[in-house]
Amino acid sequence: MNPEQLRYTETHEWVAEQDGLVTVGITQYAAELLRDLVYIELPRLGTRTEAGSSFGEVESIKAVSELYAPVDGEVVAVNEAVVAEPQMISRDPYGEGWLIKIRPAANARWSRLLSFDEYQQQIAQQA
Repeated sequence: MNPEQLRYTETHEWVAEQDGLVTVGITQYAAELLRDLVYIELPRLGTRTEAGSSFGEVESIKAVSELYAPVDGEVVAVNEAVVAEPQMISRDPYGEGWLIKIRPAANARWSRLLSFDEYQQQIAQQA
């Protein structure tokens, strides 16, 4: 996926909307901060998500970080490949390293998501 066409959360998740579903992953910036990923915990199919609430965690040799849902909805797909091989996220965070797919609720709030430029400004301020 082209990072410039995605939306972002302030907590470094990327969001792609396609065919009524939302694909979620972590950004390259977040993957680089975490470095060597060793474990990832993702929700089960059917799990309800709430925008801004944790849906799992990723663990590296440096830290454990929560993963936050971008929208309200229901988990309809989980990338089991990244559970088996967390380094896939570091190698291809915007492609094979996706985490979950959510069917957004009818009242899902999209306004809280950042554009590519807004996200770039945020990470520039954190550097």
